[in-house]
Amino acid sequence: MTNHDETAVVRPLTLDWVSRHLEVGERVVGAEVLHGGITAEMRRLTVGTPDGGTRDLVLRSLVDPFYVEHAGDWLNREAGALTLLTKTRVPAPELVAADPVAAHCEYPSLLMTHLAGRTVLDDEGLETRVPQLARQLVAIHAVQPAEQPPKYVTLTNPDTVVIPKGADTAAWAAAIDVIRKPAPPRCEGRFLHRDFQPGNVLFDVPPSGPAGTRITGVVDWAAPSWGPADLDVAHCSAVLAQLHGPAWGLRFPEAYEEAGGVLAAATSERLYWLVRDGLASSEEVHAVSRPWRAVGRTDLTPQAVEARLDAYVTALMDTLG
Repeated sequence: MTNHDETAVVRPLTLDWVSRHLEVGERVVGAEVLHGGITAEMRRLTVGTPDGGTRDLVLRSLVDPFYVEHAGDWLNREAGALTLLTKTRVPAPELVAADPVAAHCEYPSLLMTHLAGRTVLDDEGLETRVPQLARQLVAIHAVQPAEQPPKYVTLTNPDTVVIPKGADTAAWAAAIDVIRKPAPPRCEGRFLHRDFQPGNVLFDVPPSGPAGTRITGVVDWAAPSWGPADLDVAHCSAVLAQLHGPAWGLRFPEAYEEAGGVLAAATSERLYWLVRDGLASSEEVHAVSRPWRAVGRTDLTPQAVEARLDAYVTALMDTLG
């Protein structure tokens, strides 16, 4: 088996498991590491077919002890989501096989089809991509599963927020006070991705330029949940603010509504969800900015991302607080 670098080599037990789920006469002939993820090792596998051609699959393996501990839940939920989405118009990978508790592989793993396209994290073409992201999220929220996924979970709390150095402490204190209150009591539940953001959306960008860009897939379905649409919108908004500047974070809820999505009617409820995700981002700046730099956004140092996050949280409190 050829590979593009030594880290791409598939572990022996996992390779045997993958091989058992290929068509007759197929074999894995190459592997390439896919960069940009945080929770898992991702590899694109090149599969040789009997007619001399090839096709690609994607192997997701959880190897970090923290993520291995949660792998059974996450990979089972991802497998269920991928199965559900084959019956919808949401462009997601198709499930090939899953080994959530590493019964056959060295580490918990999931095998799925490979989708065309790539993640696009550059500033150029945002005017085209942001409305497409909004329309895609509306389509995800329209999915009606026969069985509701687990209720959403929010992990951040007032005591875990990390206020950036040099931040507007008054604005952050006010934002932290917002999430000291209970979550809005009434909301219409939706099928949620829970990590919908540019890093988990694939685009086809034609040589002619960004004007012809289109979405080809949505990936990383490890945490499908049931809850208010505001949760997914708030998360994408916070990531857009860190990647491209606070104005784009503020723009996304508008784009979502323009695409037909429905958010909380009360300003105070919208603020709660937007602020909660912005503050949650403060705990992950170093973790999330590292893969962004690895794929070319070298300008996104932790300090630069913290400054954008500070500006975003301050803007939320100024406009909605």
